Amino acid sequence: MPIHATNTSWVIETANTAYAFGLNEAGCLVHRYWGARLPSVNDYPPPANPAAWSSFNRPAQLTREEYPTNNDQKFIEPALTVVFADGVRVAELQYTNYAIQNDALHIELQDTYYPLRVTLVYRPLVGYDLIERSAIIQNTGQESIAIERVFSAQWHLPYGDDYRFNHLTGRWLDEFHIRREKLARGVTVTESRRLHTSHNHNPYFALDRGSADEDQGEVWFGTLAWSGNWKIAAEVTDWASTRINIGVNDWDFGWELKPDTRFTTPISFGGYTAQGFGAASRTLHTYIRSILPHGDTLHKVLYNSWEATFFNVDVESQKRYAEIARDLGVELFVVDDGWFQGRDLDNAGLGDWWPDAKKFPDGLKPLIEHVNGLGMDFGIWVEPEMVNPDSDLYRAHPDWVIHFPNRTRTENRSQLILNMARQDVQDYLIEHLDKLLTENNITFIKWDMNRTVSEPGWPAYEGEQREIWVRYVEGLYNVWGTLRQRHPNVIWQSCSGGGARADMGILRYADQIWTSDNTGGTARLAIQEGFSQVFPANTMEAWVTDTEPNLPVTFRMHVSMCGSLGIGANLTHWNADERAEAAKWIAVYKEIRPIVQLGNQYRLQSVQAGGGFSAVQYMSKDRGEGVLFAFRTHIPDPINPLSLRLRGLDPLSQYTVEGFEGSRSGAAWMQTDSLFTLKNFESTVRRIRQVG
Repeated sequence: MPIHATNTSWVIETANTAYAFGLNEAGCLVHRYWGARLPSVNDYPPPANPAAWSSFNRPAQLTREEYPTNNDQKFIEPALTVVFADGVRVAELQYTNYAIQNDALHIELQDTYYPLRVTLVYRPLVGYDLIERSAIIQNTGQESIAIERVFSAQWHLPYGDDYRFNHLTGRWLDEFHIRREKLARGVTVTESRRLHTSHNHNPYFALDRGSADEDQGEVWFGTLAWSGNWKIAAEVTDWASTRINIGVNDWDFGWELKPDTRFTTPISFGGYTAQGFGAASRTLHTYIRSILPHGDTLHKVLYNSWEATFFNVDVESQKRYAEIARDLGVELFVVDDGWFQGRDLDNAGLGDWWPDAKKFPDGLKPLIEHVNGLGMDFGIWVEPEMVNPDSDLYRAHPDWVIHFPNRTRTENRSQLILNMARQDVQDYLIEHLDKLLTENNITFIKWDMNRTVSEPGWPAYEGEQREIWVRYVEGLYNVWGTLRQRHPNVIWQSCSGGGARADMGILRYADQIWTSDNTGGTARLAIQEGFSQVFPANTMEAWVTDTEPNLPVTFRMHVSMCGSLGIGANLTHWNADERAEAAKWIAVYKEIRPIVQLGNQYRLQSVQAGGGFSAVQYMSKDRGEGVLFAFRTHIPDPINPLSLRLRGLDPLSQYTVEGFEGSRSGAAWMQTDSLFTLKNFESTVRRIRQVG
């Protein structure tokens, strides 16, 4: 039984971990334990009953509540703040009941006076060693309650103030940098205020005590399944108490909780391992692959014609590029921006989602039929959340965009943002995209979002205007979910100028993430390393382009083969030798694709740590096959060879590694160094095979 419950004590166990909390003597719901699973349910520590240290530090401040409000003398980051109809700005919650429903533990809390009910939901994902947490806030009265902050969870770490905060930062073209910084006393915040997940931070955290690495050490980690504004507030108190608050961002947020309504937070996931950051990543990878719409479906090698034609799209040019792509072994041909009505540059057409009559006088079908006749699937690019003022849609519905009255409507890339919180906007997009997919044999959609928010107003809405941040994302999920339901065989990709919408919320609708608009091979090594902290390789679209034309085609191919391989270069600029080299590696990728996309990933050498080398290994789940990628960027000679120890092998089985003579035990490959001599901007791919 993964949930052990009494009226005062609860323990949630997964295959290898446990999380415990209970009522202390004062009746507070307090944290007890988060770590390795213990032999007996009685082994977990009892709830603490802190005493006052002085009149300035009362028990409320020292108590590690599971879901604290701002009542009493706490002076810590609360998980929930509300304002009642009479102006009272404090909720005072007491435990009332618990229930186990649908494999989840529900803890019910009730305000001592007002009609406010809070239900904390804990769901053990036993086989994945993860725990889901969320909160349901319900108004059972006759007057509205204003919610000002509502986090999904407050995760408490074992006592101590020596933790290191591991998170991901970046910017456009430069996403997913790993930062590992000692948490100072006080509050450390990472967040997005941009309406999407953002290039700048990702809703992911991992904490260790400063000694964990890829292979060993305790790591507490988690993330948030949400595609809009989010916030992580990591707090260290003066009393050696460390906790992580995570949820919808309370910046510019407000929610009118009307009578007999409820607000349900996004889900936060949390996990623990004693095997370092690598094991934490593989835990997330395994679970994420289980929630993808198409699960373990292998993604096809694609070609995207954007960099070849830009907006100059027409039937004949696309046919020509499709034929070249087919000869390389490409399986999916994708037309990017420029195919729809009035789209000659980026200043017009967004919102008018039907084929441009000049470029496609007979619609998309002739091109799609040609592509299908070449043995390839067909995909297309859309940016449904945006609209150009120069479009039929905007001229008909200028009120459909996010804006404030009497304020400038700031354009970015000559476009404005449609208010996805509006039902009429959702209906319009569902109608036109459904028509596009119904009338054409399209099996892949790249969904883009190329600007962040400004003037976040919703003049037509009669309720709390600041609800737009949440209702926008709910509308986005409705559109995407409806289209997915109607067209279940379509593979969707989440793109927002690169990796600005990369989260577990969107991956319930999309199978892939466009990792970055930076497709340069050397930059991608670092970006892909950071991305892999959370996301598995099959979700990572990785193109070979001409961004760094002086890099060997082989190096560029190898970098992109570490994810879901795509080609985005102008193939007419490649000579016969370059095309042959690409075709060779596409054929190799098809052989190793099941291992890369669905296997366990091991980061052997960090390029983000410096030194100029990068190495990553993938092993099949049964440990029977593997593949190793190693890279050298620019390092002045003389240097020592790259020294690597393999991981994830069966210690007692025999393995061969391409380029090395004979077979050795898995233990030998993992405990002794293998040397690789690489020149500047040289790379290698080595197959690993179990032979006995």
